[in-house]
Amino acid sequence: MQRILLYIIIIVFYVACKNDYLPRNISSVTIKEFKKDSTSIRAIHVIDENTLFYAGSNGDIGYTKDNGSIWNTLFIKYKNSIIPHFRSLAKNGKDYFALSIGNPALLYKISDGESTLVYSEKNEKVFYDAIQFFEDNIHGIAVGDPTEDCASIILTADAGKTWNKISCEFLPKFEEGEAFFAASNTNIKTIGSTVWIASGGTKARILKSEDFGQTWQIFETPIIQGNGPQGIYSMDFVDKNNGIVIGGDYSKPLENKANKAITKDGGKTWKLVADGKNPNYKSCVQFVPNTNGQEVFAVGKTGISFSNDAGATWKEVSKDSYYTIKFVDKNTAWLSGNEKIGKLVLE
Repeated sequence: MQRILLYIIIIVFYVACKNDYLPRNISSVTIKEFKKDSTSIRAIHVIDENTLFYAGSNGDIGYTKDNGSIWNTLFIKYKNSIIPHFRSLAKNGKDYFALSIGNPALLYKISDGESTLVYSEKNEKVFYDAIQFFEDNIHGIAVGDPTEDCASIILTADAGKTWNKISCEFLPKFEEGEAFFAASNTNIKTIGSTVWIASGGTKARILKSEDFGQTWQIFETPIIQGNGPQGIYSMDFVDKNNGIVIGGDYSKPLENKANKAITKDGGKTWKLVADGKNPNYKSCVQFVPNTNGQEVFAVGKTGISFSNDAGATWKEVSKDSYYTIKFVDKNTAWLSGNEKIGKLVLE
């Protein structure tokens, strides 16, 4: 009996140690930069350490499959005159979808080097900010600023072949001046059939749906809000309960008051972290994969910051300016910015 109890204790101890992740201390990072002239890149999709796709402001859809040695680019024009300014990019497992800001809104499917317009919308207020697919790669969602008194949300349930806009009667009402930010394509997060969307401006709130966007709830946050450039610019969730948001005031990027918050109940309630402490304004926040939600990176025009305690405290690890970051694994990430792509490797 004593031997059996000893075996049980050893197994329990082994499992506990295996699941107890020890966060790293990172004080600086090295980034390899790839110059991309005449384009601003806010939306990227990473496949692996060698493969990255991006969508840029000059109607450009580019990619590398050999760690940046060779880049291929497709340039898109609408009716041979309008150059789409892309800030949103998503993949459904097979095809890519790039969505432009401004009027008209243009959503293209890119497949085998060819582009096809699958959705367009004309309205003087139209401005789409982000796009994502759900894990099933059949359902997809894109979000934009209000053209009426609710968020502009379009959905697909056929892997992107067709897209339809949700009527305001099925969405929470927005305050005057509440909208979204097309900063990094990361104000949408999907897990399973659940999606979260973060707003800014006069209000900084979280819209949440647990059924692929069919029904919605909306929750308040303590993030700075009240006028146009204030609010949530980015979010990430490590699971359906634990998430983080970041943003601030774009017009006052050095301020760090009420610009970071976490949730432990799926987005219903939020608690400020590192309030009044750096990092200041950031446009993208991402959990590092396979670190039990402890390691987090945040990037923006004010530099790159790192947390190893789920956002409670932070260190600046680079002054390089980037809009967005996406991880391949716990040691490798791709970044994008103004006229550049970056490759970050943690040793």
